[in-house]
Amino acid sequence: MIQSPLNYTGGKFKLLPQILPYFPKNINTFVDLFCGGCNVGININANKIIYNDLNKNLCYLYNTFKNLDKESTFEWIYEIIEKYNLSLVSKNGYDYYGCESSKGLGSYNREGFLKLRDDFNNYINKDYYYYILLYVIIVYSFNNQIRFNSKGEFNLPVGKRDFNLKMKNKLSDFIDALKSQNCIFMCKDFREFDISMLSFDDFVYVDPPYLITCATYNEQGGWSEDTEKELLSFLDKLNEKNIRFALSNVIRSKGKENHLLIEWINKNLDIYRVIYLNYSYSNSNYQIKDKSSVTEEVLIINY
Repeated sequence: MIQSPLNYTGGKFKLLPQILPYFPKNINTFVDLFCGGCNVGININANKIIYNDLNKNLCYLYNTFKNLDKESTFEWIYEIIEKYNLSLVSKNGYDYYGCESSKGLGSYNREGFLKLRDDFNNYINKDYYYYILLYVIIVYSFNNQIRFNSKGEFNLPVGKRDFNLKMKNKLSDFIDALKSQNCIFMCKDFREFDISMLSFDDFVYVDPPYLITCATYNEQGGWSEDTEKELLSFLDKLNEKNIRFALSNVIRSKGKENHLLIEWINKNLDIYRVIYLNYSYSNSNYQIKDKSSVTEEVLIINY
């Protein structure tokens, strides 16, 4: 299994062993409609793969990884780390930076990180180098997350870790896999995605923001009940056109219930199949720490 080089909220890497066996064996075009960290699409064998996400920075970053030669990618990463005097424990160890592993590297990296972040936010040409800058910022930011403010500025603080060997290997494997695929990246709202180009031989995987969770991508009303209804209607249209799909979602989580999804499931019991997955996000930093309640995560398919 290839793992995303990004610590993307809601990533499905740990669920792949449960999800992938339910996917069709023969796929012409695979559509990863909310690709996020690309953990699913990067592990799919299809004639063509379409990665789609509303986050333009993600799409352009992946395009950079696919189109820029890998040697240049890593040369720039290390060049940026050196330019901004950021730590590289894999080379020098924690003692070199006067830091302890348990406390992390934030105190050492803060000044260089803020300079890097400021330079990135003022960088005019959005070329390949710009997106390698973005990747390095993500690596050295809080929890390796991605967050831009309303002005389009990256605004996360410095994190505790750096570009370690695990991150390096994940990125290397991901780039190799991406370059081997016949894939394209799109940045469309799912409501604008043209399903007329799809047929029965194709397959759409749908992993949207979850209506009842509190992840960062769902802050400030980013995904509403109206959006949820429109997505369920979109899936019904796929089914009407005999296009296979799989939807990842949660029915119940942390005392909340997705009544819209439950009603839709009950309405279509004779059409759609609901598969309950054995996994909880209770240990993830973006979830409420309520170990007493269970997250009911499901995969819903129409084939």
